[in-house]
Amino acid sequence: MSRDICVIHTWPCTYYAELEKRWVPGRLSLTPQALRFTADSTGEILVGFPLSSIAEIKKEASHFIFSSLTVLENSGAKHWFGSLRPSRNVVFSIIEHFWRELLLSQPGPTAGAPAPRTRGQELTALMAGSQRRLEDTARVLHDQGQQLDGVMRGLDKMESDLEVADRLLTELESPSWWPFGSKLWKTPPETKPREGALAASCEPFGKEGVVIKIPAIISQRTESHVKPGRLTVLVSGLEIHDSSSLLMHRFEREDVDDIKVYSPYEISIRQRFIGKPDVAYRVISAKLPLVIPILEMQFSKKIELLEDASMLRSMKASPAAEKITSVWHAASGLTGCTAHREPPSGAQADGPLQLQMSQPLFSEGEAKELAQILRRMKGLALDAETELERQDEALDGMAAAVDRATLTTDKHTRRMRRLM
Repeated sequence: MSRDICVIHTWPCTYYAELEKRWVPGRLSLTPQALRFTADSTGEILVGFPLSSIAEIKKEASHFIFSSLTVLENSGAKHWFGSLRPSRNVVFSIIEHFWRELLLSQPGPTAGAPAPRTRGQELTALMAGSQRRLEDTARVLHDQGQQLDGVMRGLDKMESDLEVADRLLTELESPSWWPFGSKLWKTPPETKPREGALAASCEPFGKEGVVIKIPAIISQRTESHVKPGRLTVLVSGLEIHDSSSLLMHRFEREDVDDIKVYSPYEISIRQRFIGKPDVAYRVISAKLPLVIPILEMQFSKKIELLEDASMLRSMKASPAAEKITSVWHAASGLTGCTAHREPPSGAQADGPLQLQMSQPLFSEGEAKELAQILRRMKGLALDAETELERQDEALDGMAAAVDRATLTTDKHTRRMRRLM
């Protein structure tokens, strides 16, 4: 499915048809690559042009009274859109965001036509993307391990508090004439902390790790008030900033109640409260397709794909299939290049095939870069395996500590009831 088929947003509005000298009611649709206007009466697309052909987007007034949005193309054609709902500012902010992001993602006009990439460059870019994703996963896994260490430290403190409670209850249960009551108030010996907990306590926490930052259009409660801002995905939560980098709201990882994905470019994040309104933000961004897989990994039980869920899955599946296919072809080509340089006997090889076989698929520099990337990925994978084993042991220890704390608490509860 192409990116143009996905409609990011649609707004009711009117378009000024210059030939007919009248305003035509219809709907303005924004896709990741183009802007289109469809008339309500006929369903015909009256105007459509790619975002890359836009030279300027302005807020103007038609006949000095009615507020309108004008779009100027590089060819000199100017388009007028009026009666925009929910408001002109909302439509302007969203269209300008996607237009600017598209321009920033493209090479400059002086760069010229991009040279076609070789098979080795494609495979190197693919492996570099896989390495970045593995690094993001390792950061999330490391933060999860720190949280588990914090839980274990809390359980150790709980066990120490329960020992103090046991001494106090023993003192209360002893008769007043018992002469050895003061011995129970000895300071308990300091328990040697676990090796993992000691390492975690000595490790400086520092600044939180940032997984990814993207520019976005932020709205809260109503869609009629939007503002440019930034969405930051941390290993421990989410942050929403305005255009001045001021923090608007921070969602801790455990405080996020649900994330709804309306399209590959629009999501909502909500935190529920009892007795007061929920905190909800709607985020629209051209970079959201890069963030949604990370959110699915961090909030797997809280994220929900809505209207365009099937389209989003197909968009995620198709590039993956293409990448796997390209890797397979590259690997098979590399094997054929190294192991079967000569055509088999009895077979007549034509000119193009001989030319293709004579051209190297990988240069020496690309081969070295691929080897470095593979070594780094191997190290990351081994570190992740070690961290997972450590976390499995920590989870087993947590389960045993919770069981002990539950039994001790129940025992102390029965003793307190007898004292009452």
